Amino acid sequence: MTAKSLPVIAALAVTALAGCAGGQSSSDPGGTRFVAGDGKVQVFSAAERHQAPAIEGATIDGTTEKLATGKVYVLNFWASWCAPCRAEAPVLKDIAAKTKAAGVQFVGINFKDLQASAQAYDRRVQPGYPSIFDKTGKVLLSFQGTVPPAAIPSTLIIDSQGRIAGRALGAVKYNELLSAITKVSDE
Repeated sequence: MTAKSLPVIAALAVTALAGCAGGQSSSDPGGTRFVAGDGKVQVFSAAERHQAPAIEGATIDGTTEKLATGKVYVLNFWASWCAPCRAEAPVLKDIAAKTKAAGVQFVGINFKDLQASAQAYDRRVQPGYPSIFDKTGKVLLSFQGTVPPAAIPSTLIIDSQGRIAGRALGAVKYNELLSAITKVSDE
C-alpha cells in the first residue's frame, strides 16, 4: 500500500459507511445516484395528497401482488445489498404485524436486486408481507416526484382512497412510523 492509496481507501470507506445513500449532483440529472434520507415520516394533509400510481407486479416468490383502494398500504423500497434497508427490517416486520389487524397491508418493493439475493434475504428476515420484484425500477420510477428514483430505503403510506399520505426517505424510526400509520388508518 502506498501513501497515495490511503486517501482513496479513506474515501471508499466513507462511501461504504454511508450505506445506500449519497448526494445527487448537477452532473447526475437523471437521479441514478443514491439519495440520503433521515427516516423522518412526513404525513401529508388530505388536501396535499396525490393519487398513487397503480401498482401491480410479480413478487420475489413468483406470485402477483396488486394494490387496491379501500385499504391502507405501507410500501417499502429496499434491496438486499442496502445496509440501512437491512437495519430497518425488524422495525418494518414488527409494525406490519402490529397493524395487520387494523387492515394495514405492507408491501415491499425490491429495487435493482438479484432475485436470488432478494429471495435469500426474504427467507432470512421473514417479514410477513410480500415484496414485488422491481429489478428495473419501474415501480419506483412511477413514484417520481414523491420518491427520488434512487432513494432507498424509502417508505410510503397510501391511504384507503389510494392517495400518497406519507413518506419517509431513509431508514424509518419505529415510533414515528407507527404513529403516522395509525394516524392515516384512523382517518
